[in-house]
Amino acid sequence: MTTHVTIIGAGLGGLTLARVLHVNGIPATVYEAEASPMARLQGGMLDIHDYNGQLALKAADLMDEFRAIIQEGRQATRVIDWNGTVQLDEPDDGAGGRPEVQRGELRQILLDSLPDGTVRWGHKVSGTRTLDDGRHEVAFADGSVVVTDLLVGADGAWSRVRPLLSDAIPEYFGRSFVETYLYDSETRHPVAARTVGGGSLFVLAPGKGADGKWIGAHRERGETLHAYVILAKPEEWFAEIDFTDSAAATARIAAEFDGWAPEITALITDTDTAPVLRPLNWLPIGHRWDRVPGVTLLGDAAHLAPPDGEGANLAMQDGAELGLAIAAHPDDIEAALTSYEEALFPRSAAAATAAVATNEAMGQMLIDGLDRDERSA
Repeated sequence: MTTHVTIIGAGLGGLTLARVLHVNGIPATVYEAEASPMARLQGGMLDIHDYNGQLALKAADLMDEFRAIIQEGRQATRVIDWNGTVQLDEPDDGAGGRPEVQRGELRQILLDSLPDGTVRWGHKVSGTRTLDDGRHEVAFADGSVVVTDLLVGADGAWSRVRPLLSDAIPEYFGRSFVETYLYDSETRHPVAARTVGGGSLFVLAPGKGADGKWIGAHRERGETLHAYVILAKPEEWFAEIDFTDSAAATARIAAEFDGWAPEITALITDTDTAPVLRPLNWLPIGHRWDRVPGVTLLGDAAHLAPPDGEGANLAMQDGAELGLAIAAHPDDIEAALTSYEEALFPRSAAAATAAVATNEAMGQMLIDGLDRDERSA
């Protein structure tokens, strides 16, 4: 194959694609807007599933490197009521199929597996267009331009490649995360550390039924606690909060959980960082496009959905399957892209449907699960 693959976005999906292509002897270049691999915090813990994310890593021949960064014990799960009563406390027995790793460490494994120069940092896309000869032009903010026969948009929710294929624009899902971090938790935040436990924590809102409000937390590498507050509020409600004023923003978010046990609200009030607002957006369920020669999408650029633990795994699966499809059809790129998209569309539609259901009924699903456990005990 002589076609050079141009990938926009050095997230997990784009890097998995580049790695699988490299394993199969196919050249690729990844263009990334960020100035360097450490330009920003790369997110928290990810559970990498044995039915999609791990299969992608096998295709990338990186399972040994993956196993080396697994955080042992982090598959433990604890569910507690808003008043602090423990409802479920499952230890990590090592038999689960979703080991936890730090997103930044996983990304670094992928970066280290690529030839020098594969990723071009500091290339923010300003626009894309299809040329008269059917190739695609990518223009960057620094004034440079590349023209390619095969363009892949792995550039996330606000993809600059998507307009070549689809008019879809992400919309607000009606909920937002607010993230906090507590560092050196065993010595500085011992009560919160005991509350979270060794892995993941889910806190149920009062009342039988979901109200779009809950708190979750992960124990990350070392003694770091990473908490997620989710609130079903309109964008305008969050816009009235000045997140540049850390103390005021923290107090406003904590007020939504007035009356909850202090060891739970400490995950908000005792934060060592300014609270970070992360609005949840989504593309229409079943988002798809007509085949356009020489261009396709993967990950959030293709099927952005509310978070349910599948997003990173799906992006990696997309990247691996696209890379394998290209390797299987080295002399017929359109056959490769058609094969990839025929599998992508139904898989991503099913995943998005499940993600929406999970987010709309998170609290009730946990309660129902506990009820089933009690009935089977």
